[in-house]
Amino acid sequence: MEVRDLSALLSDDPDLGPGFVHREEIAARSACYGSLGRDLPLRIRQYLDSGGIQLYSHQCDAIEAFRSGESIVLTTPTASGKTLAFALPVFERILDDPESTFLFIYPTKALTHDQLRTLQSLDGNLHAGSFTAVYDGDTETGRRSHIRRTARIILTNPHELHHILSWHHQWSRFFSGLEGVIIDEAHRYRGVFGSHVALLVRRLTRIARHYGSDPLFFLSTATLANPGQFASRLCGKSCREITQDGSPHGSRIFLFYNPYRSWPNTRSVHQDTATLTAQCVSRGLQTLCFTGSRKIAELVALRAGEIVSGGGRTGGPRISAYRAGFLPEERRQIESDLRTGMLRGVVSTNALEVGIDAGSLDGVILSGFPGTMMAAWQQAGRAGRSGRESLALLVAYSNPLDQYFMHHPESFFQSSHEHAIIDLENPYILSGQVLCAGAELPLDCKRDLEFFGPALPGIVAAHARESLLGKTRRGWIYSGSRRAQDLVGLDGGSRETFRILSGGRVLETMDRSQAFREAHPGAILLHQGEQYRIDSFSLETRTIQATPVEVDYYTRPLNSVRITIKTCRNQRPLPGGCLCFGDVEVTEQYTSYKLLKAETIIGIEPLDLPPLQFSTTALWITVPPDVTREISLQDGDLAGGLHGMEHVMIAVMPFHVLCDRWDLGGLSTPCAGDSGDPTVFIYDGYEGGIGLAEKGYEICETLMDTARTLVSECRCENGCPSCILSPKCGSDNQPLDKAATLNLISLVSGGVSGKNE
Repeated sequence: MEVRDLSALLSDDPDLGPGFVHREEIAARSACYGSLGRDLPLRIRQYLDSGGIQLYSHQCDAIEAFRSGESIVLTTPTASGKTLAFALPVFERILDDPESTFLFIYPTKALTHDQLRTLQSLDGNLHAGSFTAVYDGDTETGRRSHIRRTARIILTNPHELHHILSWHHQWSRFFSGLEGVIIDEAHRYRGVFGSHVALLVRRLTRIARHYGSDPLFFLSTATLANPGQFASRLCGKSCREITQDGSPHGSRIFLFYNPYRSWPNTRSVHQDTATLTAQCVSRGLQTLCFTGSRKIAELVALRAGEIVSGGGRTGGPRISAYRAGFLPEERRQIESDLRTGMLRGVVSTNALEVGIDAGSLDGVILSGFPGTMMAAWQQAGRAGRSGRESLALLVAYSNPLDQYFMHHPESFFQSSHEHAIIDLENPYILSGQVLCAGAELPLDCKRDLEFFGPALPGIVAAHARESLLGKTRRGWIYSGSRRAQDLVGLDGGSRETFRILSGGRVLETMDRSQAFREAHPGAILLHQGEQYRIDSFSLETRTIQATPVEVDYYTRPLNSVRITIKTCRNQRPLPGGCLCFGDVEVTEQYTSYKLLKAETIIGIEPLDLPPLQFSTTALWITVPPDVTREISLQDGDLAGGLHGMEHVMIAVMPFHVLCDRWDLGGLSTPCAGDSGDPTVFIYDGYEGGIGLAEKGYEICETLMDTARTLVSECRCENGCPSCILSPKCGSDNQPLDKAATLNLISLVSGGVSGKNE
């Protein structure tokens, strides 16, 4: 069945049809080819000619920029030929200079090995002799020395590179010839992880300089609002933006489906997702469905398979789940069966979002907005890769952003993409990376300002006082008893790490704040879709013991928050208030946790944990007396309005900034600071801050406008998960007043009147 016919059939279905609230048709686009100032080497031209490959305009732009010695950020969509755009100039250089080497950095092992096959195939066709190899934690010990001695193209990931750099003397051949560093899927490196990786890349450049090389950078990323700024902060060099996509694509029909079209809702979003997946597959569309967790992926795949087979477990088109936890050979087999068409449907976590070759798909279903516009278009772009017409379908959850898009589809299709944030000044991240740099090469507080910024002398002095850095004739060197790289993880902002163990196996690590929130005694922890109960929690050894369980309840902690303003860095007036940004001290106290079954409380248990204190950055909005009087005159609950405003502003933040609502914290209080005015705080949930609140300060009026629209158009009466209720509220969503929330946002922002619309 053709995509267009299926789209009409689904919309006319008596059960599903009413849920389709928007249809967008995206027109096909023809290819725009480019030309080069000088020909590629003969072997590359012959390879392209033999495959009938004509270079797109953005590929030619990338080759010319790399030839001219520019670092590049390429921001074209999925399936636009980005791999060839960075591979061709690499192989051109390898054919020209027998000493040149290149480092490819990928965010996942699966993508690394997928790209290895592509690069090795290209190397074989060109007879380049690059000896392309993967060097990561799975590389056999016996092969490592040979790879270091002979490989000219090495593929790795940031975690492996973090440890490689301290052994740089073993890599002198490779680093002395390093001409380029390719960072694929660069948008993955944002927030805390991205801030660590940005400093890791500076450590790499520092070591390359030590061996006489100064590599260019080639970043490939999904579409961002700030690609040039982001790329330069990630790699430390000015990057030329290449954003005009010359590749063709077929037409796409994009449908929005809202199970929560009426309130209260009685439908199951997962059941509807399974039904839609089965409808697509049974009518001949090879379909990929993205879900938010391993467990949901398995559930939807099982139910969709039962539907297409008429209730049985065998027969009919094959549908499989795909997720972390499968053995590598299982994942490779699913990928192969998808490419060959043996599998007609796959239900996946975001593991298939990145550029793994999944073949040519007809349809993609997004079960829930994936959190960012960037990820949504990455996922939708997995279909229609052959130029045929394709189908994309967004199934909405009840959360605020999903419901906002259901009522404002133009915001989804017309708005700019999010800003990716990297913070190079977080003192906790920076101090750890400086320790690692001191373990690699002696630190010079003047020369190395280029890599670590003006805070370097103070950080070196602080480490010297703790006997972690020692002064030598050549500079400051690491003098601690353990490997610096083992002390500094790339995933957290704090050096204080808790290990979660089950049966002697480390499940994962968390910083103290996350451990208190998600792995406190008695908590039900979800790890890769599996349930674990936390049995013991040791503050002294920072170890947490967990036991696998299968229970029908979940837990949610309750906490109180206090905020002390330390410094106000910036402030400006709002129509009905004052907006500030600065440094704050946050104290969080986890006092108890709830046991819930389908949102019904079945128990409350006390917690005995010390308070958490950390310094971070925040924006805050103070509300003057005339606004509070107006709220009272309209019989509004000021505390409930402040609390609702805090929740909804955090909820809409990911629409504008690449983050998750869990990266942020909030507090609303009727009395704060020297003025004693009612205040709403939104703060970075990481010690030292990671730039989210600062960006929120810059775009606060836009945030409030989105928040006001979301609340005013929600059809509930008193507040619901689609507007002002928050799944992470530490005070159990009490108090909340929807009308007061809307009035308060309107009065503070100057948007229309302070009356409920």
